[in-house]
Amino acid sequence: MHRSAPRLSRILACAAVPVMLVAVGCSSDSGSDGKKNAGSSSSGTASAKPSEPTVEAAKFTDLPDPCASIAKKTIEDLVPEAKKKGGTAGGSSDLSVRSSCSWNGLDDQGVKGSQYRWLDVGYTRFDSDQSLGSGAERATADYTKQIAKTKAAEDAKKVAAEPAAGIGEEATLVTYGLSKTDEDFAYATVVARTGNVVVTLTYNGAGYAGAKTPSSGDIAKGAQKAAKEAVAAVEKTAGAEDAPPAKGDDEDAKAEDTKKDSGDAKGDS
Repeated sequence: MHRSAPRLSRILACAAVPVMLVAVGCSSDSGSDGKKNAGSSSSGTASAKPSEPTVEAAKFTDLPDPCASIAKKTIEDLVPEAKKKGGTAGGSSDLSVRSSCSWNGLDDQGVKGSQYRWLDVGYTRFDSDQSLGSGAERATADYTKQIAKTKAAEDAKKVAAEPAAGIGEEATLVTYGLSKTDEDFAYATVVARTGNVVVTLTYNGAGYAGAKTPSSGDIAKGAQKAAKEAVAAVEKTAGAEDAPPAKGDDEDAKAEDTKKDSGDAKGDS
């Protein structure tokens, strides 16, 4: 009996060892899963994509009336005897995005022949787009495209291009000669960009019935003068919404306030 008791104790002690190991193993796995879950959560947060930067807002949200963008005096000087003094507007599905206007006229100088002139101004406005870029970037791309298109005019002769200073943020003057209707025409096109708007202005002329062809210099000078006015019209249209009240309206408002204050003072007395 005395020998069997110690033997039984040893058997029970050995049997308890696996149970402890299982317990330790479960505790260890639980800790590992906890760390793994924590790591997954941290990894998920770190891998979140940052939001895309917002493109710059377009500077201009509207276009001027193309037929009113160039002063009447300028039209009279550049297109004498214009058929329509107010110009002929081009078709457009949205005048806030694309618009144009043109003038043409034949000035009969009797035995000296006749002088023909034609002037056209076109506007294209670009909105900012998250996938396409800012309005200014899109306008810059179109500005470059319009210059290349003008320089590649069919049957153009003596094509020359140079920067046109003082017109918008950037501008290029393209001059060339062109023969049509059995006459020699002198052409000048100014492509300009201001903010997100591209302005393309073309001026040309020819002499009929023995009259001389106008000089390329005179045509280029006229085109640049008109282009400056066309670009300025864009700025003017944009500022119209923020313009202060007219002077007459402001004075009327002040007079009304003075009258009201005077009435209040009499009532208090």
